[in-house]
Amino acid sequence: MSTTQRNKVSAQEGRLLLAIQALKNDQISSIRAAAKLYDVPRSTLTHRVSGRTARVDIPPKNRKLSLTEEESLVQWILAMDERGQPPRVAAVREMANLLLASRGINPSPTVGECWVRNFVNRYEELKSKFSRKYDHQRALCEDPEVIRGWFKLVQNTIAKYGILEEDIYNFDETGFQMGVIGTVRVVTGSERARNPKLVQPGDREWVTVIAGVNAMGWALRTMIILKGKMHQSSWYETEGLPHDWVIGVSENGWTTDQLGLYWLKEVFNKETLPRTKGRYRLLILDWHRSHASAEFDQFCSENQIIALYMPPHSSHLLQPLDVGCFSPLKTAYGRQVENQMRLGINHIDKEEFLALYPAAQMQALTENNIKSSFRAAGLVPYNPEQVLSRLNTTMHTPTPPGTSHSSQASWATATPHNIHQLEQQTKKVKGYIKHRTQSPPSPTDRALNQLVKGCQMAMHSAAILAAENRELRATNAKQKRKRERGRTYVAQEGALGVEEGLDRVRSMNEWERGVVEAAESQPRRRAAPQCSFVNFGLYSGLEEHSCCMAGGKWLACLCGSLAYRLRYDD
Repeated sequence: MSTTQRNKVSAQEGRLLLAIQALKNDQISSIRAAAKLYDVPRSTLTHRVSGRTARVDIPPKNRKLSLTEEESLVQWILAMDERGQPPRVAAVREMANLLLASRGINPSPTVGECWVRNFVNRYEELKSKFSRKYDHQRALCEDPEVIRGWFKLVQNTIAKYGILEEDIYNFDETGFQMGVIGTVRVVTGSERARNPKLVQPGDREWVTVIAGVNAMGWALRTMIILKGKMHQSSWYETEGLPHDWVIGVSENGWTTDQLGLYWLKEVFNKETLPRTKGRYRLLILDWHRSHASAEFDQFCSENQIIALYMPPHSSHLLQPLDVGCFSPLKTAYGRQVENQMRLGINHIDKEEFLALYPAAQMQALTENNIKSSFRAAGLVPYNPEQVLSRLNTTMHTPTPPGTSHSSQASWATATPHNIHQLEQQTKKVKGYIKHRTQSPPSPTDRALNQLVKGCQMAMHSAAILAAENRELRATNAKQKRKRERGRTYVAQEGALGVEEGLDRVRSMNEWERGVVEAAESQPRRRAAPQCSFVNFGLYSGLEEHSCCMAGGKWLACLCGSLAYRLRYDD
């Protein structure tokens, strides 16, 4: 319905209410006269006077969630907002799907991509906004001549060296502040006057991730650079950390010339050389100082690696990783941090980052996403217009329509355990009441409706709490295993593969077990008894042995060594 039609319907509804009020107050004698006076359809006025509900007040039947389900979702959103954790749009969508799944219908329906937006628009107490403003805008370099010169260089290089599309790579590093959540759209209470700020951990220690991708849609092994000087064993024992990844350390958590060269030799060259289709490999990169060192360039020249450096300040247009990978990667990691905050994990340390990041990368660096990034950067397939056409326009990806699903299940005769069973039994009970009484709706029906609504909202709340409880249990178990792991140093500075780090940890654990077993195998010897001096008042002559016992007229030392015998005087 357009805005004009909506305003027209709203105006007519106002006139209908005035006409009905005039008829009730006997200001107008007939419906025909009232309809003519207030310029409303006579048939519509007749139906409304007889008790028919206005169409705008009837909830549509094509909505995915029922009214009580939506009210439960609104209450959850407002509760999360009060706790400083306004949920993301994706989290609201997931909770709506959870409520649909709690109906017990198999397969359960799901809401569409635009459902949250329409849901927020239906409730005045909700609104959607960004969690915070951007801190700064990146310097842009969008000169078409510069962009054309870059693509000419790429085209000439590919033609000169006969480089195949399967041998085109891009690599770059991106930084993470371990406990910082990025800018995202969240759903809050409508009374907020300003953009909300998500509560986030205070951990701002910097972590660098070096990522490399191939134009055919696969990613190289990841290298994570942490702040520090020593490698700790607990890093390599983190659950979910891929064994073929590499961990490096630096004083500030940034990449260095040595770490960049290590990645080139130990990760890129070793992993891509067996998969090379032609003779040369093309590596697209920016002008970071760790990429432009003499050792880096020399190794590329000696190993048939052609390094092409993009123009300064143009990576947001020309580098595949920046165009379509790093942004969803940071969004996915921010979602992981936000989930930890909701579960009560208020400190994100190195071990926690290593546990959270792999899941975020799995969501972001997918085959389709990587291929789309190379396509959007105009590299594979080669198409400079992909970039040049975006210099003054904004691309918009259409949202796929939500899928509709209808399912029917038989009425359960036992105690209802989900919303679907409760609705079926409610219809059955109402049918029995109507069949037996044959009377219009009574206070009993209204009371039954209120009771059913309360049960429905209780079941919705229970489903939400059950989902949160499962997440809390899993997080607590993970934190317990983390606390049980010891922290020992396995290497100093430089970089170390996860598999090699695990081997060192296992070797140290085996050595410690050997020491313990050797100590336990030795026969236990009882220590020789000793005595300590205690002042016994009159018997000050007992200077060397104090644990004495009065036996008859003599004092005997319990340790068996008698240095003094004193006369016992009464």
